[in-house]
Amino acid sequence: MNASDLYALGERFNQNRTLLCFNGPISRSLIEEIGNALKNYLNAEHARPAEAMDVFSVYIEMIQNIRQYAALNGDVDASATVVIGRRDDSRYVVSAGNLVKDEDGQLLVARIRELAALDKPALKVEYKQQLHKPRTPGVASGAGLGLIDIARRAGAPLEASLTPAAGAGQAFFSLSVVI
Repeated sequence: MNASDLYALGERFNQNRTLLCFNGPISRSLIEEIGNALKNYLNAEHARPAEAMDVFSVYIEMIQNIRQYAALNGDVDASATVVIGRRDDSRYVVSAGNLVKDEDGQLLVARIRELAALDKPALKVEYKQQLHKPRTPGVASGAGLGLIDIARRAGAPLEASLTPAAGAGQAFFSLSVVI
């Protein structure tokens, strides 16, 4: 990337009110460092404590889901794209994405659309039902409590997309959460 491209990228980040952006393999230590940077940004922006906790919790849940999915599928890199920014109405937007098997992505997008159609009381009921479902140790529950918790913290319906990727049978899954 040359200097003028970097300037244009910085300008785009400013226009989109991007606070934090990361793209690449994500390790536990990097998750922690990004989390610390996020806390510092939220403190500098004087975010309300409850709002800051929601933004941080959603970031952690999303990135942990990406790492767990990668581990279950033998992907040691666990690459992700994470963007956290502000909207004009002073809400925060946490977005994250990663490569997934196309069929997994389709199921996930369908589940997110189901959750996006629920109001807060219905999400609470869904959460309690999921909480009481039996779990098999060592088997991923897929779009379970964590995703429902994200939907409960969101200030708007969740938005998900699936974009075909260069790999056979792969797609890039993206989730955006407004807080």
